[in-house]
Amino acid sequence: MNYTYRYRTPAEFDDLKLVSDGEYLLEVSFINGKEKIKNDDQKYFKDAIRWLDLYFDRKIPDFTPKYRINDLTPFREKVISIIKTIDYGKTMTYGQIAKMIAEEKGIVRMSAQAVGQAVGFNPICIIIPCHRVMGADNRLTGYGGGIKNKVALLELEGNL
Repeated sequence: MNYTYRYRTPAEFDDLKLVSDGEYLLEVSFINGKEKIKNDDQKYFKDAIRWLDLYFDRKIPDFTPKYRINDLTPFREKVISIIKTIDYGKTMTYGQIAKMIAEEKGIVRMSAQAVGQAVGFNPICIIIPCHRVMGADNRLTGYGGGIKNKVALLELEGNL
């Protein structure tokens, strides 16, 4: 059984939908629009809520809530592992991630578009900081949670 919770964000952001199986966080995603979320018991989200509270208070959490990502292919896992290394206040491009993977695999080139698809798969936004991944020349590009939220997250971290 999965549980849901609506996390109320600061005014410049859309609220977040949290999903848990009771043990692991399965999803953190922006609610674009007026989606109705049934708030289950907060106990299933205690660590995620504490992490998000710290983050939105401009503090860097020193822990990561327990999460699980379903349908994680080896390629997606590699991309997510790289995303998790992008420090608060820093960014990386899709192309840089593709180059890192290509070098590791010993191939000439890796598609930045393939990296973009793997980044877009990320079901644990903010905690796995896919908002820190930028287009070529550090251009703002699409974001599953909406470009408004990406801009606000980057501004919160001092990137814009």
